[in-house]
Order: sequence, then structure tokens, then C-alpha cells
Amino acid sequence: MTHRRNPNIHLTDRLRRNLRRWAPLGLLFVLPGAAFAAPDGLPALKVVTQPDGTQEYTVTLQILALMTAITFLPAALMMMTSFTRIIIVFAILRQALGLQQTPSNQILVGLALFLTFFIMSPVLNKVNEQALQPYLNDEMIFQDAAQAAVGPFREFMLMQTRESDLNLFVRLAGDEGKYASPDEAPLTILLPAFVTSELKTAFQIGFLLFIPFLIIDMVVASVLMAMGMMMLSPIIISLPFKIMLFVLVDGWALIMGTLASSFGL
Repeated sequence: MTHRRNPNIHLTDRLRRNLRRWAPLGLLFVLPGAAFAAPDGLPALKVVTQPDGTQEYTVTLQILALMTAITFLPAALMMMTSFTRIIIVFAILRQALGLQQTPSNQILVGLALFLTFFIMSPVLNKVNEQALQPYLNDEMIFQDAAQAAVGPFREFMLMQTRESDLNLFVRLAGDEGKYASPDEAPLTILLPAFVTSELKTAFQIGFLLFIPFLIIDMVVASVLMAMGMMMLSPIIISLPFKIMLFVLVDGWALIMGTLASSFGL
């Protein structure tokens, strides 16, 4: 007589193993909800109205707003600082030299980041003194600190923005004659005007960088054609001369100094 095992026993054992495996993970979802639902729990979603009419949010809401703002940090880094101009100039320089992957993208981005921090250090110091430290010392609420932190960035962007680009976006927004001075322009107009000016300035610097290397390419191509070596690529011959010229004139120091001085440093 053959003994058959009950299939329900296998299902019960499998269910028991799954419960042991996933029960700790389920607690991660249950415990926070229980903490927020507790009568003595943390006031997670609470807005306090001050006597002067302003509203102050709890620390939980402030942390939520901060974590949300961090997701926009890469865009803010590129659009509100000197990063855009620097990385475009580096990319044009690499193309002018005829080097495809040297220096690599990681090196160029890292170099652009460190140079950006160097150029933006006066602005970051103002943000630390006017917004961050007063907020950490409970001398300023979160909304006022955020508004104070934008001030130094506005000054930096206004210094680098062309008046023609600013007028362009004022006209596109339909706000002609609405602002008495550029300082009154909102960020929705100032940001695209600043980026447009940065792109224009970066391509102007890149054009000036391209000229000496272009001359070397033309001279090498003319010499090769005169010698009848039309099957030999001029890039192979001109590349060492361009690298040698760039090294002899201390090109990296010139590029760094030009980019830093272009921001008024």
C-alpha cells in the first residue's frame, strides 16, 4: 500500500516559510503608520500659524521639502552656477584638440565641479552667513531662510546675464514694462535668460579656442597635399603638434584662468 502525502501539508510549510521571510519587511510598513496614528506620536503634518500671520511647518514637513529639493539639485547645479559654461568650454577644447575620449567625461565633469565650487565660493559663503547659519540657530524660519538663500544666487545670475537675453524672456512672458529694474525679474524669467547668456558666452570662448588648432590642421593638410600624401589623414600628423602646442603654452592654466576671470574673479 503506497502512502500519499497530503499536498496541503506542502502548502502549509511553504506559507510558513514565506511568513518567516517577509514578516520583518512587513513591519517596516506597519510600524511607521502605527507611529503616525498614535495619539502621542510625532506631529508629522502640522502647520503652525504665527501671530504675524506667517506659517511655520514642522520638522517632518521641512525634511520632506528638503528631500524633494535634493532631487532638483543636479538641475540647480547646472542652471544656477558657472557649471554650464565650464563644461561646454572643456568639451569644445577636447574636440578642438582632436581627442575623442581623453580626458574622459568623468575627469571633465569632476574638473568642472571643482572649478565651479571655486568660482561659486563667495556666493556659497553668503548663503551660509545669511540663510543657513540663522536657520540652524533658530533665528529664522524655513521659508525666510529659503528666500534668503536665493538672494546671492540672484545677484550672481544677474551679473552674468545679458540685458538683451533678459528683455527677450520678459517679452516672451508678456511682462513688458512690468519691472522697473532687472532686480525685480522673477526666477522664472531670470533662469532661462541666465542659461541663454551662459551658452552664448561658452560658445564664444570655444570659438576662440578652436582658431589656433584649426590653423594647425590647415597647415598640416596643405603640407601633406603638397607632398602628394593625400591618402594620409592630416589628423594623425596634426594631433601631436596640437598637444605639444597646448602643453608648451601651459594651456590648462590659461583655460582655468580665462574661465575664472570671465566670471569677474
